[in-house]
Amino acid sequence: MLPTPEQIREYIASNLACEHIEVVGDGSHFEAIIVSDAFEGKRLIARHQLVYAALGDKMKAEIHALSMKTLTPEEYKVNG
Repeated sequence: MLPTPEQIREYIASNLACEHIEVVGDGSHFEAIIVSDAFEGKRLIARHQLVYAALGDKMKAEIHALSMKTLTPEEYKVNG
């Protein structure tokens, strides 16, 4: 069974402290906006690695593709 955007959101939220998460997708391809203090001072690749770690094996088994915008709360206020 293919995951829903809500399930992806829950997977991330349960393993990464986030202020805001939006996920849209069709079951195999997803796009996410993730806002977390954990991204503060980190480069893009490190931010994405935090999200992949939060998803764990689900990234390999259930999610075919995930495009993400990772922002700190301050960046979200400015760029939202």
